[in-house]
Amino acid sequence: MESGAHLTVIAAFEAATGGDASRPLITFYDDATGERTELSGVTLRNWVAKTANLLVDGCALGTGDIARVALPPHWQTAAVLLGVWSAGLAVDMDGSGGPAAVAFTTVDGHGDAEADEVFVLALAPMAAPVRPGPPPGAADYVVEVRGHGDQFPGGAVSPQTTALADGTPHAELVARARQRGVPPGARLLIDGDATTDPVDWLVAPLVSGASIVLCRNLEPARREARLATERATPWPPS
Repeated sequence: MESGAHLTVIAAFEAATGGDASRPLITFYDDATGERTELSGVTLRNWVAKTANLLVDGCALGTGDIARVALPPHWQTAAVLLGVWSAGLAVDMDGSGGPAAVAFTTVDGHGDAEADEVFVLALAPMAAPVRPGPPPGAADYVVEVRGHGDQFPGGAVSPQTTALADGTPHAELVARARQRGVPPGARLLIDGDATTDPVDWLVAPLVSGASIVLCRNLEPARREARLATERATPWPPS
């Protein structure tokens, strides 16, 4: 893999899925709902491409635009973030990036989403849509994204393209992720309620070619058994 100075987040993602793309890349658990969702590199790439096409073809957005992503760690959040970066947009993760062209948020948080386009996510098992439907002024991400193609031409992102709304370019974001020291090719169990920065739970594993076991509402009594079942190591180390 190239050095961090010559990579984008999307190049790192493509490298992570360029070998055995059928292997699990993200395995998601939610102990509150009993959900276990496993995504191969192929499946996640399809979701990412559909998201990028939604932004470019559906919303006429691209390089220079800002996407507010107000979502917790989740496999759908990974698809949104990588789709946003594929389309060349900058991600605003904390609301400090000024006016956003598009926002991705939960149903409960949509009232705080100030953007020209607002997509809400139910974050429900089986990628179920928002029920009984999205609130006024918002669209359902899962419903809208399914209608877009699962191939995206790319080409709009370089290491100097702005990745974060604070001006951080892709090269710097990748370098920052590398500094986390994720072991190459590891399989990591990550508590998504404790590790909420996408640099930690998504980008750092990707740039090291690691796979992710992402857990929400993790029951402490299940932790050791899950580590054994998934053949994972806890991240970040305690």
